[in-house]
Amino acid sequence: MSASRPTTVAEPQTTAGMPADEEELATRLRVAVTRLNRRLRQEALAGLSPAQASALGTVNRLGSPTLGELAATEQVQPPTVTRLVTSLEGAGLVARRPDDTDRRVVRVSITAEGRRNLQRIRTLKNAFLTRRLSALGPAQQAMAGDLTSLLEHLVADE
Repeated sequence: MSASRPTTVAEPQTTAGMPADEEELATRLRVAVTRLNRRLRQEALAGLSPAQASALGTVNRLGSPTLGELAATEQVQPPTVTRLVTSLEGAGLVARRPDDTDRRVVRVSITAEGRRNLQRIRTLKNAFLTRRLSALGPAQQAMAGDLTSLLEHLVADE
């Protein structure tokens, strides 16, 4: 006489072994992207805190934001952005100047040294990713290209 075994239902799977459960996939994606971002920061902060590096990149991208615009973009309070700008200014990476039309408003711009520092950070991060990607086989590199396109689509403005 054989013992009967309980019937189990296999978890639904899609192609390539990807879990069909969207919440689990979202969790795995969030964790992987967060860990990759952390690794990239660790590779190349060039003596800056993550907040300083982010603010420096934002100033570069926006051109000459006001302190309020920088605070809003970085999603920090004005006193925090003031401290960040003060530290970046002390390092010679940004400069403050009064607004041309309203002398009460302060604008921030990146200096030549700030651009060099930002480029060094980006170069180090790209070198890290290049090393990791070169260790992959051609099929995995193609998958990485497809994944990159997908991530770009996920973060694109609608």
